[in-house]
Amino acid sequence: MHMFIKRLAIACFTLLSLSAGFSSAADTVMVGGAAMYPTKTIVENAVNSKDHTTLVAAVKAAGLVDTLNSKGPFTVFAPTNEAFAKLPAGTVDTLVKPEHKADLTKILTYHVVAGTYTARQLMNDAKMHGGKVMLKSVQGEPLTVILHDGKLWVEDAKGGKAGITIADVMQSNGVIHVIDTVLMPN
Repeated sequence: MHMFIKRLAIACFTLLSLSAGFSSAADTVMVGGAAMYPTKTIVENAVNSKDHTTLVAAVKAAGLVDTLNSKGPFTVFAPTNEAFAKLPAGTVDTLVKPEHKADLTKILTYHVVAGTYTARQLMNDAKMHGGKVMLKSVQGEPLTVILHDGKLWVEDAKGGKAGITIADVMQSNGVIHVIDTVLMPN
């Protein structure tokens, strides 16, 4: 009987260890060819994404690394390199210059909302409000999240729309939703 209890305890421990491993693997999302770990901050994960090198460079130029490494929580709508490439030629090169830091900061903080808003929560909130939900960006102006044909879109103050291409990339200090267009404040 003692041997049976010992084997049962070992089997239970093994099963718990395996399920814990599957759980953390399930929480890890691939973005830009890199694993995004829910135990790391927004910046700690973003620096590893090949799809977000422009965003990371912009965050550094704007002096927002410490903010996005802080406790938060934040919801970040993170434009890809391709999203930045859609901007008129020379826009990014101009914005990362020290004399344009205020403009860059305004644009980047427009992509950040205080709190953690998962795709499920955004969808539910949009359904309850006629397909749209308004969020206040850290920059101060509103963003509108729209549910259309089962997909979430983010509309900026100028009427531009960004599709959420990868949702719910959970971070230790919030969540990232990858978007395909840079959002522009007024």
